[in-house]
Amino acid sequence: MPRPPRKLTPDRSARHLFGADLRRHREAAGMTLEKLAEVVCYSRSHLARIETAEHVPPPDLPGRLDEVFGTGEHFARLYAIARHEVHPEKYRRRMELEARAKAIDEYAGSLVPGIVQTEGYARALFRVGNPEASPDQIDERVSARMSRQMLLKGEAPPYFSLILDEVVLRRPIGGPSVMRDQLAVLAELVDTARTTVQVLPFEHGEHSLIGGTLTLMTLDDDTNVAYVESIATGFLIEDPETVSARRRSYDLLRAYALSPRESATFIRAVLEASS
Repeated sequence: MPRPPRKLTPDRSARHLFGADLRRHREAAGMTLEKLAEVVCYSRSHLARIETAEHVPPPDLPGRLDEVFGTGEHFARLYAIARHEVHPEKYRRRMELEARAKAIDEYAGSLVPGIVQTEGYARALFRVGNPEASPDQIDERVSARMSRQMLLKGEAPPYFSLILDEVVLRRPIGGPSVMRDQLAVLAELVDTARTTVQVLPFEHGEHSLIGGTLTLMTLDDDTNVAYVESIATGFLIEDPETVSARRRSYDLLRAYALSPRESATFIRAVLEASS
């Protein structure tokens, strides 16, 4: 006997509201999960878990649902809220501010930042970070990670500047094939109208941000905030004086980094060497 549908609380959670509305529109259209799965190109089990709020929707699903059900941007708007609920509470404040940012400057000392990771790269990190996680849990975390990337793909994305330590390019996360895909994505972002990527080579030596990561955000009201992260901790900095000090460290590091043109050549060389 199939288990009864999980009881949802759409008045308490945008994620539950998304699932409840998906079920309501699907049933009103006289569609089974199997039929909807065929139309939106997702498995029945995946859609079932989204309906019961066990999974956060993947980034491309809301638009497909709006098209199938003729709901305008209803599911897209719900998703904009629901996608935050898969993240731990301590990260939600950062994501709220990130969504308001008109410029993001980031230094990555060991890994490609989540906002520009490929699915394969993110999946490899989640697997090694929690080897006891089930495939469904890994899928959900990957979907959540991919949802962050919508920020750089909207109609008015923030300006994004990234400094990568050379080690980020050299460490083959996920194996050679996954890493080649990731390097190719980075190469595309090196010098565009809204993005720049620069490489800090090994030969520079020590610097004030070594051993961690730094994200600087200029918000829509011109407020500046910083987010600092190490292997086990991450915290927001909103004190103007402290943020200014982090900004000076970032600007100095950018001066030592390769230019975007030199960085593009560097990344392509690493990519070719891995082929």
